[in-house]
Amino acid sequence: MSIADNLLAFTFAATLLTITPGLDTALILRTSAVEGRAQGLRAALGINVGCLIWGAAVAFGLGALIAVSELAYDILKYCGAAYLAWLGLNMLLRPRKSLAPAQSEAPRTHNWFLRGLFGNLLNPKIGIFYVSFLPQFIPQGEPLIPWTFTLVAIHVVLGVLWAAALIGATRSLSGVLRKGPVIAWMDRTTGVLFMIFAARLALSRR
Repeated sequence: MSIADNLLAFTFAATLLTITPGLDTALILRTSAVEGRAQGLRAALGINVGCLIWGAAVAFGLGALIAVSELAYDILKYCGAAYLAWLGLNMLLRPRKSLAPAQSEAPRTHNWFLRGLFGNLLNPKIGIFYVSFLPQFIPQGEPLIPWTFTLVAIHVVLGVLWAAALIGATRSLSGVLRKGPVIAWMDRTTGVLFMIFAARLALSRR
């Protein structure tokens, strides 16, 4: 395959991965619908910064350690599952009834960026995916580190575009989605989803 063929093949595969519904989609939709597009964008940026960090880890060998070390994988896996379960329980047991507290508390401005970031970093499947997936699209004889960052950058751009589409889709429904009962329902629903994702991650095998 030529360099152009490798890039096109990776872009297609990464697009399918990006639009497949999962934790990131749930987080962005819920945050954007309930807390506004700015917070949804922060969550999306956190997720994609996490992808960049995973890409750097893979490029410099840390991802390979997670791929071959059962202990390293399990530690990160259980930390990620515990973090997702904690987020889910908070949303499930303490759903909000309005947006007033979130709008009046300045420190929450950065909350969803960090939650998106840590949710991504504490998911070892991202590292395993990058370790096993990216090398297939690096042409033989090409430098590993520049190509790894190039492919991760493509994935991040696709992630940002998909997040923008998700955030834009909530705009026309924002009036309904910001009503008290709807906010509480979305918090509880997202909380259940997060707990399901936490259980799947904790029970997952390579």
